[in-house]
Amino acid sequence: MTTGDGKTAPQVTAVDHSPSALASAQLPATSAHPATRLPAAAHPGLDGAPTRTALVRVVVADASPMQRSGLRVALAAVTDLTIVAEAGDGVEAADLARRLLPDVLLMDLQLPRLDGLAATRLVVDARLPVRVLILTASDRDEQVLAAISAGAVGFLPKDVPAAELVAAIRTVGAGGAILTPAILNRLLARLADALPDPVATAAAPGLDKLTDREREVLVHVARGHTNAEIARALIVSETTIKTHVGHLLTKLGLRDRVQAVVLAYESGLVKPGS
Repeated sequence: MTTGDGKTAPQVTAVDHSPSALASAQLPATSAHPATRLPAAAHPGLDGAPTRTALVRVVVADASPMQRSGLRVALAAVTDLTIVAEAGDGVEAADLARRLLPDVLLMDLQLPRLDGLAATRLVVDARLPVRVLILTASDRDEQVLAAISAGAVGFLPKDVPAAELVAAIRTVGAGGAILTPAILNRLLARLADALPDPVATAAAPGLDKLTDREREVLVHVARGHTNAEIARALIVSETTIKTHVGHLLTKLGLRDRVQAVVLAYESGLVKPGS
């Protein structure tokens, strides 16, 4: 493992898939581990004066040292992102997430000792303030759906252009969710085949708990709009939209916007292409 200060810690070479090894990887709650935020990065504002942008702290988890090195190089010149640590296996990734509380855990699915899906579940079940972005070689629909089910808020193939990777990390670090257009199109096509008639599902379970405005916001969320875009469309403040999103997630018992999108399409509230 290489930490953010460049020091190299001893690597764990033994591969242990036993139930006892997995049990030992369970993470405690985070009440005793307050997050530490690093200084913000400065960027020119509209008037030319520097403005402050929150620094997104990233832990990279990949079995390949070459892949981790490539990611470090790719992100080195991005002033508002910083890799604070690296992990070579899933157990180490989950432990670093618990100890360092990064904004984003950028993780491969194919990891030794504990795969990326299991590590994602550990992080999510421990209620860590860490958002998981999957970066992996295969983007089969089943893997994407499994990652979302485990609690990941983003899924990208490893051949994604560097600029898109940077944008995705920023989006996830800011509380958003991300899928590439190609992955989203495939998933929507699958959903379209399984969707019920919208007329028959107008009062789908849970949706009747929402106000008209919350349903309207949910439609925008399902179409991939950001809070700022929704605010402009509905002529309200972005803070108001954040409040509506929080209320509808709570009422529907959902964890994040990804699950809200899935529910909107599964219920027939939104149909692909609408």
